[in-house]
Amino acid sequence: MTPREALKIFFGYDDFRPLQAEIIDAVLAGRDTLALMPTGGGKSICFQIPTLVMGSEQEDKRLCLVITPLIALMKDQVENLLARGIQAAAVYTGMSWGKQRIALDNCLYGPYHFLYCSPERLESEEFRKRLADLPIGLIAVDEAHCISQWGYDFRPSYLNIAAVRELLPGVPVLALTATATPETIDDIQAKLGFAEPNVLRKSFHRDNLHYVVRQTDNKAEQVAHILSRVPGSAIVYVRNRKRAQELAEWLSVQMRNDQMVNFYHAGLTTQERNERQEAWKEGKTRVIVATNAFGMGIDKADVRVVIHVDLPNSLESYYQEAGRAGRDGETAYAVLLFNPNEDKAKIKKRIVDTYPPKEFVEMVYHKTMDFLQIGAGSGLGHRFMVHIDELCHVMKLPVLQTYSALHILTRAGYINFEEEHETQPRVQIKVPRHLLGEYNLSREQVELMDILMRSYSGIYTELQYIREADEPSKHEILVSLAQRGIITYIPRSVGCSLTMTKEREVDLYLSPSIFEERQMRFISKINAMLEYAEQNQFCREQVLLAYFGEQDAVACGHCDVCIAQ
Repeated sequence: MTPREALKIFFGYDDFRPLQAEIIDAVLAGRDTLALMPTGGGKSICFQIPTLVMGSEQEDKRLCLVITPLIALMKDQVENLLARGIQAAAVYTGMSWGKQRIALDNCLYGPYHFLYCSPERLESEEFRKRLADLPIGLIAVDEAHCISQWGYDFRPSYLNIAAVRELLPGVPVLALTATATPETIDDIQAKLGFAEPNVLRKSFHRDNLHYVVRQTDNKAEQVAHILSRVPGSAIVYVRNRKRAQELAEWLSVQMRNDQMVNFYHAGLTTQERNERQEAWKEGKTRVIVATNAFGMGIDKADVRVVIHVDLPNSLESYYQEAGRAGRDGETAYAVLLFNPNEDKAKIKKRIVDTYPPKEFVEMVYHKTMDFLQIGAGSGLGHRFMVHIDELCHVMKLPVLQTYSALHILTRAGYINFEEEHETQPRVQIKVPRHLLGEYNLSREQVELMDILMRSYSGIYTELQYIREADEPSKHEILVSLAQRGIITYIPRSVGCSLTMTKEREVDLYLSPSIFEERQMRFISKINAMLEYAEQNQFCREQVLLAYFGEQDAVACGHCDVCIAQ
């Protein structure tokens, strides 16, 4: 089966988009490949097609390990593949080890072609052992810039990919990203252990996307004005949750329709986020006001405008978020609202908030250990749910700097801190089956207990993740059973998780690279973002493309600077 035959058979397309065929050929030739493609450029096809082609020819290379930090994208792609008759599975944080084993067994013994996992799963020794037995023919690394300390969204868990490559000798890697500067490109290839440099890139030029910077003292009024002038689906990005909700409510009043606007941030439950995302994708909601938790992996082609109310931390973030507009090739707008005096002060304050002094980081470490009641020399491997507001209130710590300190401690290897982690509901039955008759249970309680006992084999010995608690009526029954001591019930919750990767230390060593070097890179990215917003001499797109290494780009002719000239 050829790549084009696979494209037609499984996806119904007659031909590839630009650069897809070259990437697929490089992968099928067994070459490590870094593919740079703009948002909406069709990255997933670049690992799906070669996997299907290899799997049709060699049983021992039928599986692709897809590493992505985006659980929502993971689930969407698995569902889409299954709908096309292609077997795929996913393993991610929150799944019980029993379900993970089933997924891995299916990939080992069944006709599966894709195994999606989060980079955090690679930290599990048991998971890595199982990977070595699987018929993996390709490793695909999505959002590959996350492995680079030069990148704008470095994640320490990505560094585990190099160890996985050692378990799978000879298996090529396809790294994919929509945003990378020249130094990030070099770092990605080094961190992933490329046999030789191999970068395939598509120009970041978007002919249909019009970049605009608008200076204003009243950003809310400007958002309403833009939305009144540009019809169609819209995303409005803001920096924090409170502002997302307040602006959405204000816009609803201005637009005289509650259904037209909604807000989205990581503090909502999974169900709330899914419902709001689907309503927006289906056109039931026109405008979504969101933090940067929204948009990654969402395949909606007809977004007509993306508005940034606050400056992002980098041009990488801005380009990726703005690039969610106009994926259908029709005219779309990326608008950045800029208040020079206020925004310059705010964005520079982020430097202090993001890189607090070493002494403060050490203090946060010890206060967090005290809060979690972890003594010196203990805690290794333990995982805790942490509500940062409670931690900061009890230990008298500032919230933003505490978040940053916990991320710095993660990069230093002392802990693994994950923001906005959602725990699935769990249950353990404490009363033996033959004694339940003594508790005079209602019919609904008996029915639910029977479902739990039949569905979860280890529920008497340890807490089991359950599906039933998603229904409000069953949640109430579970609460009533827990109150009577029949079960232990831990409801679904959204918070942060902290895993101890070392025993509690008395003295910390925080290397200069964690502070001075990364702080200087952060300042450099902020200055580039400010320069983009402040300058009005050069084409907006030319400035963006030059930042990503495209020095010979021509003026777009339709950004605000080009039009003014």
